[in-house]
Amino acid sequence: MSLTAHPAPVDWQKASYVAAQAADSRINVELETEGMVLNIGPQHPATHGTLRIVVRLDGEEVVWAEPVCGYMHRGYEKLTEVRTYPQVTTLINRIDWLGHFANEVPFILGAEQLMEVEAPPRAQWIRTIFFEMARIANITLFLGDMGVQLGALTPVFYAFRDREYVLNLMEAATGGRFHPNYDRIGGLKEDLPRGWVDECHGAMRKVRDFCDQLEDLLMGNEIFQTRTRGIGVIPASVGLDYGLSGANIRASGVDWDLRRDEESPLAWKEVDFKVWTHPDGDSFARYWVRLQEVREAASIVQQLLDGLPSGPIMSKVPKIIKVPAGEVWHHTENPLGEMGYYIVSQGGLGPFRCKIRSASFNNVSILPWLLKGVYVPDVITILASLYFILGDIDR
Repeated sequence: MSLTAHPAPVDWQKASYVAAQAADSRINVELETEGMVLNIGPQHPATHGTLRIVVRLDGEEVVWAEPVCGYMHRGYEKLTEVRTYPQVTTLINRIDWLGHFANEVPFILGAEQLMEVEAPPRAQWIRTIFFEMARIANITLFLGDMGVQLGALTPVFYAFRDREYVLNLMEAATGGRFHPNYDRIGGLKEDLPRGWVDECHGAMRKVRDFCDQLEDLLMGNEIFQTRTRGIGVIPASVGLDYGLSGANIRASGVDWDLRRDEESPLAWKEVDFKVWTHPDGDSFARYWVRLQEVREAASIVQQLLDGLPSGPIMSKVPKIIKVPAGEVWHHTENPLGEMGYYIVSQGGLGPFRCKIRSASFNNVSILPWLLKGVYVPDVITILASLYFILGDIDR
């Protein structure tokens, strides 16, 4: 008697599934289309202002990207030519509107250099305090806002809450909540009000607590890490070629900070602070470096408050400011990176020419290189991590 092998039973459910997948594959091949051009902006919520980015897609992968700037057309460089030097401060604290007071400082220092005028020590210390408070107010909003860009709503409420403490103090001393117009050639508009120093100490403690909360709430989140680690990596050499500065270049391992590395009449040399860097150069690193920068800024403010000298807050300057003929370049480490003014004076009441070097323009210039090869959701992550303000570009 011969034994006959029986065929294995057929799994008809599995077979039908495989057949369906094969049919889908044939349909997908038939429906393959040309790449799509997508406009992100000009008023997309992830662009931090009026920016348009044109991307060409292959599926969900970006194969080409071009930022389109210029929608705001504010023309600050030309407006300075028809303003007096005191009036210019009203313009320039609106360039990076979240950095407000920090924008005023390099211009005032440049004009003082041409006039050979130096503000009293107390004024320089208060300038440094307000400079760092502007840094905190600026970057605090970034720390919360980047969470929103990635789908986490809670952090931004923390950011607005603690940013208010800083803005309240700035308003109490300057009269201006968002645009202080507090700096003057030769010093400051007025001295600090009574009780301000003690209240500022309390606000800085709250800022440091906020950084601890964000580190636990957001940076330790698995989804946040997945969306940011290894996304938008900028090698140090490429970042330097594109002129990146501030936290964007420090997050690529470049240890460079104008507060520490260049001489300044401000009081940074009187305090101890650390310049933080990160080796990875990705979106997570840029967030992490800025978080540490806020901690250091709060520490700087507290040290300056403890050692604040007494004395006048204005030097002797003419009532009508005329800056002698000459040229000067002065730059500072602003919240978004390097910001400088090249001022040309012909001895008049206002600048003859003024060229503004803002951080955001260079930080955006790397986008065509950086966005190539990433996927559409990662575009939003990268834009948020670079942190630019469009007023800082369309100047």
